[in-house]
Amino acid sequence: MMRTALLLGAALVMSACDGDPGPVERGANPNLPQPQSSLLPEMTIPRPVGWGNERPTVPQGYTIQAIATDLRVPRQTLVLPNGDILVAEGRGASAPALRVKDIIAGFIKGLGRSQVEGGNRLTLLRDADGDGSYEMRRVFAENLNAPYGLAMIGNVIYVANQDALVRFDYTDGQTEASGPPTTVAALPSAINHHWTKALTASTDGRFLYVGIGSNSNITERGMEAEVDRALVWQVDVQTGAHRPYATGLRNPTALAIHPASGELWAAVNERDEIGPNLVPDYLTSVREGGFYGWPYSYWGGNIDPRVRPQNPERVASAIQPDFALGAHVAALGLSFSTPAMGAQFAEGAFVGEHGSWNRRVPSGYKVIFVPFRDGRPAGEALDIVTGFLDNQGNARGRPVGVTVDPRGALIVADDLSNTVWRVAPAQPGAPPANRQ
Repeated sequence: MMRTALLLGAALVMSACDGDPGPVERGANPNLPQPQSSLLPEMTIPRPVGWGNERPTVPQGYTIQAIATDLRVPRQTLVLPNGDILVAEGRGASAPALRVKDIIAGFIKGLGRSQVEGGNRLTLLRDADGDGSYEMRRVFAENLNAPYGLAMIGNVIYVANQDALVRFDYTDGQTEASGPPTTVAALPSAINHHWTKALTASTDGRFLYVGIGSNSNITERGMEAEVDRALVWQVDVQTGAHRPYATGLRNPTALAIHPASGELWAAVNERDEIGPNLVPDYLTSVREGGFYGWPYSYWGGNIDPRVRPQNPERVASAIQPDFALGAHVAALGLSFSTPAMGAQFAEGAFVGEHGSWNRRVPSGYKVIFVPFRDGRPAGEALDIVTGFLDNQGNARGRPVGVTVDPRGALIVADDLSNTVWRVAPAQPGAPPANRQ
């Protein structure tokens, strides 16, 4: 009780430390404020309340329904060729705390999480008659280790656990794995400050790309802890051999291949503790051999003075990301759209924003759409799936992975309410979308 009271007291003090955080900056040219420093950053987390009879809000002309509930921390999804959906369920281990503020942050973050134990499994959902209701639900594979990223090449399903990239052979229509997975490559898992391992496959099927987050906010554990961290690996599918494809990405939490260009894109979570409006998480193309700033700089050449020693040469080479999503939105999902999603969303990317924990006015807690033109972001981002926060600022849910079903639906994993949602263009006679 005493420890809880002290932590809550500290949280109240932190909530009073910072001023008005202002609006969340989004777009190709965000207005970045000056860094702020304080003994303890503001930490505010919306408390879970559940959906009750409510549903998320979607645009006019679209419907949303829960296609699976009572899951065990759903994170990412994969649509199989026959329309079945695989759901990765799990939660990784927490890194040891370094400072008192880390203990406080862990406590605050815990208030906004599902209390359900992670499933460490893949669950399969099937809509046999194509009516949008998934009447079959089976455990496809279990005894995994915090599975997160999912990809498919040919007749093989790949899963990025927190410690290894593994594979399952797959036959069309299969509802259960035929055996335990085969390891393709071990993944960095010591400390695991950022445990999630994002995953996608190259268009030609030769390579897998794995996003591996940093082992600290900003090198507090020393640079030796950051070996093979804050980067994207390219993994040879046949041999399991890997190499750094791009570096300086603090936490690349979602990866996707652009359907026209074949380019690799990432949603990246940036650093904390220099103010409520810094640093913006971002969506960016990922260039082979590219360096994206972490830890020495952010948003291109903006130097982070906390890093010692400095590295001006690396800062000079830092690539500025393509599109700012806003500070602390915690983007965890990325999927490119198809024309089947409707004319307004025919070209662009959906991004799932899990939501902030260190901002007085929360950011994120929604799914947005970033329109593209000629392979690049073009125009303002649109809020697509909202209502995850109620009018009192409590959290009904928190979106994670987003996946576009080529037949015309957006699949959204919600790891707070343990639900998978399906958003689709309304059919004649369908009920209207939930409106707040």
